[in-house]
Amino acid sequence: MKAYVKSKISKGIGELEFYHSKSNSLPYSLLEKLSLEIKKLGDDDKVKCIVLKSGGTKAFCAGASFDELLSIENERDGKQFFLGFAKVILAIKKAPKLVLTCVQGKVVGGGIGLVCASDYVVAHESASIKLSELSIGIGPFVIAPVLQRKLGLTHFTNMCLNPKQWKTSGWALDKGIFSEVFSDLDELNLRVNQLTSEYVNYSSEAICEIKCMLWDGFDSIEEEMDKRAEQSGRLVLSDYTVQILKSLQSK
Repeated sequence: MKAYVKSKISKGIGELEFYHSKSNSLPYSLLEKLSLEIKKLGDDDKVKCIVLKSGGTKAFCAGASFDELLSIENERDGKQFFLGFAKVILAIKKAPKLVLTCVQGKVVGGGIGLVCASDYVVAHESASIKLSELSIGIGPFVIAPVLQRKLGLTHFTNMCLNPKQWKTSGWALDKGIFSEVFSDLDELNLRVNQLTSEYVNYSSEAICEIKCMLWDGFDSIEEEMDKRAEQSGRLVLSDYTVQILKSLQSK
């Protein structure tokens, strides 16, 4: 199936779904479409809340597309690619609507940044998470601000320096990445429906001001992510990273 980003609006709920055949990994084109669609839904007066999810029943998001990482030829293009994640995170932050993310499976790398930027996250118990950047010779630089916001420096460091270790959904729930965890996909989807039916009836003005409050102290996040994208864009060109990505790609 071809990669896609699609959205629909029903009863005040803007539902946004992305898909990629390689475990819902994200090339720049999908990141760009996601950020634009989130902004579009956020600006639409008919939309009272936004639900973000991915296609399929396995991985929620495998992070950056390895194919695209290998195609990067210079630092400028590298920075541009990693800014794709920043654009989605900023779109979620700036949206004057609640963004509820439904996580049905595993989350890796940059995908965790999207989850941590979300206002509320419901997940399946199979949704383990891993911050794998160090294992391929880079770091979670761009997404670091939103991970530290949710996890704090201690738990963020734990994830960052254990790039091959999967953290369970229970761990993610305990540390505040997930808001609720369910053992059954039907129960998970039912809870999404329950929450959104409540959110659409709340005061839009109050929700907007609550979001501003929850992001208080992060006014400089855009400049910080821009600077950190340069770090990722430089490191992804190293011989170490290129060799590892090629070996992983051939598996």
